[in-house]
Amino acid sequence: MGNIGSEAMRVMHWIQQGDIDLRDNAAYRMLELIDLTLEDARWRGRIKELCRLREVVCDWVWGDNKYSFDAEKYFLPFALAARKDK
Repeated sequence: MGNIGSEAMRVMHWIQQGDIDLRDNAAYRMLELIDLTLEDARWRGRIKELCRLREVVCDWVWGDNKYSFDAEKYFLPFALAARKDK
């Protein structure tokens, strides 16, 4: 989830910079990481959440953001949890 969050931060950066091509590249990498996570057996109990995340980030990047997705707010707890173990 940390790597997905890193790509989400890149997407946010390129949205703020107004660079659509780089935004899309980062978004495609983020979706690829979500898809790879969905294929990982360790995440079987979280498939519904990951599928919803994929839907929400697609709406955030290319839609109307009808879910009011805040990437920083969603991914920050994962980053903090990863740092806690180090």
